[in-house]
Amino acid sequence: MILRVWKHGEPVLKKKTPPIEFDAFKKDLPKILRNMWDTMYAANGVGLAAPQIGLPLRMSVIDVKVEEKSAPLVLINPEIVSVDGSVLAEEGCLSVPGLYAKIKRYAKVRIRALDAHGEVWERTGTGMLARAFQHEVDHLNGKLFLDHLSLVERLRIAPVLRELKKTWK
Repeated sequence: MILRVWKHGEPVLKKKTPPIEFDAFKKDLPKILRNMWDTMYAANGVGLAAPQIGLPLRMSVIDVKVEEKSAPLVLINPEIVSVDGSVLAEEGCLSVPGLYAKIKRYAKVRIRALDAHGEVWERTGTGMLARAFQHEVDHLNGKLFLDHLSLVERLRIAPVLRELKKTWK
C-alpha cells in the first residue's frame, strides 16, 4: 500500500527513534516493509525512513541502483561505524519535495544494521550509497538534510520552501 509521506514541519520528522526490539516487532515487519517499498518506489525515491510515513521506528529502506539493477537494503537499528573523506553534492528528500541543496557528507561510510530477518550485516558505501546511509540515519535521529545547511543558506531557501509547502499534499 502506498502511504502518505510526511513533510517538513511535521513533528514526527524531528524526533529521534528508539531502537527496535526485533523479536517483539518481527510479525509486523513484512507488512510495514511492503508499505515502505511501495511508497518509496511510487515517489521515485532511493530511501525511506519509517518516520517519513509517520512510524516512530528505527528502520529504513534503501535502493541505490547499481548499474541499473535494484539493490534493496533493509536497515533496522542502523549505526554508522566508520567514515572517511568528504564530498559536496546535491541532495533532496521525499519529505521536502521539490527542494534540492548541496550538502557536505562523508565520502565513505560503513554501516551496521539488522536485515529483515534480524541478521546483523555491515557494508561500506561510497557515492550515492554513502549519502543514502547518512541521510536515512539522520531521519532516524530526527534530522532532515536541511539541518546541515548554514544559517545563511537556510534563510536563502526559506521563501522557496514556503512556496513549495503550498503545493504539498
